[in-house]
Formats: sequence, structure tokens, C-alpha cells
Amino acid sequence: MFRGLLMGGAAIGVPALINTLVSKRAGKLATPAWGRGETYRWKHGKIRYQRLGEGPPVLLLHSFGFGHSAEEWRRCAELLAGRQRVFAPDLLGWGRSDKPPETYDGELYIELVGDFLKRVVKDPPVVVAAGLTAAYAVQLAIDQPELLRALALVVPSGVELHGDEPDFKDAMVHRLLRLPVLGTSALNVYTSRSAIASYLRREIYARPERVDDALVDLHYRISHQNGAHGALAAYLSGYLNHSVREVLDRVDVPVWIGWGRQAATPPVESADLWLRQLAGAELEVFEDSGALPHAESPEAFARQLERFLDELRE
Repeated sequence: MFRGLLMGGAAIGVPALINTLVSKRAGKLATPAWGRGETYRWKHGKIRYQRLGEGPPVLLLHSFGFGHSAEEWRRCAELLAGRQRVFAPDLLGWGRSDKPPETYDGELYIELVGDFLKRVVKDPPVVVAAGLTAAYAVQLAIDQPELLRALALVVPSGVELHGDEPDFKDAMVHRLLRLPVLGTSALNVYTSRSAIASYLRREIYARPERVDDALVDLHYRISHQNGAHGALAAYLSGYLNHSVREVLDRVDVPVWIGWGRQAATPPVESADLWLRQLAGAELEVFEDSGALPHAESPEAFARQLERFLDELRE
């Protein structure tokens, strides 16, 4: 019996020790060298954000995935800051923001973005949102249109989704990924340096050579910050999904859509689903980009977004 207890303890203790070492070796994230770092003390935790430039406000919302954060907007934010007042937050559970043991879901982020608009940005901005956060921005444009001036949606998700309520399978995956030892071990495998490099080169960027060691290391370290697995587990199990399929035609603000030609999920063909319901929306396709055209082709992206912003001013 004693031998069995020792073996059981080792089976649990060794992975737990490895998980702890992985987290410690990742180290703390450095203070961003772009913009001015500020903090919004939200009710669920501190939200770190970068502020740049002066002029009409623009809010940049990052996408979700392994090691994602506002850093994906860095170069584009710097370009926009010449004529805009730019806000780029790390959303709760991501980047340098707090990572409380919350149940992360789409409703939490919709509330966070709404409060950030009211308390931090204040003047109605153009909200530029990538991936899943595009659906959150759309929902706010429907529910609280006074909070924003226009939408710019980047490779958006939310129309191809048929629902946003997690089913039994999603709940089981989420529960397993949240287990202290087993779940953490699984997520550490998902977020190893080799796994992140493969993810960025195959699923995110159109050109693999653009994914260098520094970019992989950044995504790796963000993925292994204390508490980071909570939001990542929610993302992987579908808890962050938010469908706007049934309400999209209620959007009553100007909309610009940017899509990378090489984006895999969702592919550029999905743009038709958005354009059918968004009367007057503009689509710009970036031929040499994947899921993050603002990170992969920031000069071209900023130039086309600026054109849309100029049209709004006129």
C-alpha cells in the first residue's frame, strides 16, 4: 500500500513540479516599449493598456489564441498614432492584464469592452476588433450604439458560429483543461515553443519566415504567465464564442472589414456572410496576409484603415 501511495504521489508530483518550473522559466513580461502604459482598474481585475497619439479615438482589440495580446497591434498602433488617439488593451486573462480565476466567456468581455469605452476612452471611438472580439464589438454596436462611432472588423468570427452556448462536450473539455495538474500539463504541451511556432506558421501567418524566434518567444512567455491558462482554456473549449448571425443586420454604424487572403479560420470566403447583412460595409482584402493582417502587413493595413477613418471625418 505504501509503495502504491509513493507511486501515486510521484505520478501527480512530477507533472506538478514540471508545470511550476515551466511557469517560472517563462519569466515576467517586460514593459512594452511602445506608447504610454496605463492601467484601468476594472471590477474583475487590472487591465493594462497602451495609449498613443492625439486626435479622434480608436480602440484596438486583439484576437484570441496561444500567447495573443495587444502586442499584435504594436506597429499598426504606432502608424495610426500620427493622427489618432489610440488605445490598445490587453483583455482580462491575456498579456499583462490580471488573470483572475473567473469563468471567462463572451459576456464577460462584452461587459469589459463596454466599461472600458465608458470609463477610459469616453469619446465614442472607432472600434477595431480582430477575430472573436469582432463579435463583441458588433454586440455593443447593437446594444449600446452611443458608445462607438464605427466598426472595423478584422478577419471576424461570429457569423459562421451557429450558437455561443457551450454544450456538454465543451463543458467537459473546459473542466479537464482547468484541472490543476492534468489540465495544466495539457496546456503546457499546447503552448510549448515548438507547438507555438507551428501554430503561428501554419494557422496565423501567411509567410512562415515572418515568424522569427523573438515572436515565438513572446507568444510563449505570454502563454505561461501565472493564471494565463484560464482564458486559454475558455478559448479552446468554445466558451469565448459569441454568435451575431441573427442580429448582424441590426448594426447601424459604418463598418469596414479587413481580411487576410491566406486566413484559414475563418477563410476570406466567409466575408460574404458579413457583407450580405451589413448594408454599405466595405471589404479590403490583404493579399499577402493571414489571420492577422494588422500584424503581418501593418503598413498596408494602417493605410487602408486610415482611408476609412478619413471618409468618416468627411
